[in-house]
Amino acid sequence: MTTLPAPQPDRAAAVRLVLGMLAVMWVLEVVDLLLGGRLDALGIRPRDADGLVGVVAAPFLHVGFGHLAANSVPFAVMGLLIAVQGLVRVLVVTTVTALVSGAGVWLLAPSRSVTIGASGLVFGYAAYLVARGVLARSPVSLAVGAVVVVVWGATLLGGLLPAAGISWQGHLAGAAGGLLAARLLHPRAARSTATTWPRAG
Repeated sequence: MTTLPAPQPDRAAAVRLVLGMLAVMWVLEVVDLLLGGRLDALGIRPRDADGLVGVVAAPFLHVGFGHLAANSVPFAVMGLLIAVQGLVRVLVVTTVTALVSGAGVWLLAPSRSVTIGASGLVFGYAAYLVARGVLARSPVSLAVGAVVVVVWGATLLGGLLPAAGISWQGHLAGAAGGLLAARLLHPRAARSTATTWPRAG
């Protein structure tokens, strides 16, 4: 009997998805600049049924290019680290994190506020990568989680502290979404015989 190698995750499509989301953020910020900031109104408005559209729109909108640039690097780096595990994994982590983060903002943020930005996804990606390392216990996964903690740990912890103009609710809920995604995906990873992180051949 011949054992065929397990199919590799669709990493190329996953990478395109992450980079595509980042490109959409930058294009929308240019459009927002041309429209005088009108797109920012599509953010999450707490306890307002019409504000629920922001759960989908908010991660792609930012308060200027400085805000976008600050989110772009960690989003791209951590998103691509997840992307090497395959398209389905990026989709699940992004969707769960966005929904949990958005719901947290909608439920907990101050009334009459509007929340935008990809930082909820950034916190979710970071929490997922750290939790993934703990759950999988593979050397590579643990190393990736450790790098995330060393490089962004202090900044991420600071983002969980209440501060004016900062959506700590979105950060905290995003991190919770990342942990939930890691737990949801772990049983499948444990049953799989496929390699989830690339190895040098």
